[in-house]
Amino acid sequence: MRNVLAHAGKSGRRVVSAFIATAFAQETPGAASTQWRAVADQIRPKVPKLATIMDDAEPDVLAYMTFPKEHRAKLHSTNPIERLNGEIKRRTEVVGIFPNDDAIVRLVGAILLEQNDEWAVQRARYMTLETISQMSDDPSDQPASRGTLISPAPSRRARRPSRQLQGTRSRATPPRRLLFI
Repeated sequence: MRNVLAHAGKSGRRVVSAFIATAFAQETPGAASTQWRAVADQIRPKVPKLATIMDDAEPDVLAYMTFPKEHRAKLHSTNPIERLNGEIKRRTEVVGIFPNDDAIVRLVGAILLEQNDEWAVQRARYMTLETISQMSDDPSDQPASRGTLISPAPSRRARRPSRQLQGTRSRATPPRRLLFI
């Protein structure tokens, strides 16, 4: 939006912003696309470069319209992903130097799993698993019925035989996590 308004000039920014907002107010993807093109056509005589940018950006700008209606209000903001990126940056800077790439992947993976768990149990969820699964064409992506115990798939890495004493748990191998849905 800021990129588009930069080409509108100071005096035309309010008008262009109001025109573009009409496309975002539409209920269906088709109506939004039609309105977006109509706005671009109205702007084209005065600011052709802006209209060209709008033509090129249409699929990206209106991509959120393909999601269910209840998700659209949350998709307009990048705040959750920016906060997650900030948390990853903060936690990696604490470590400083990583011995190898696998160490970075493990840390970032753990941060992402932790955030996923927090989002899954939040009272006001960002997006529920049920509504996300409705968007998938793959039946295996459908959520399990309530009360089903799901065990994560075993790791594809070959497991080394354990040299530890019986009854002790290795610190290198974390316990398997079970998800109860």
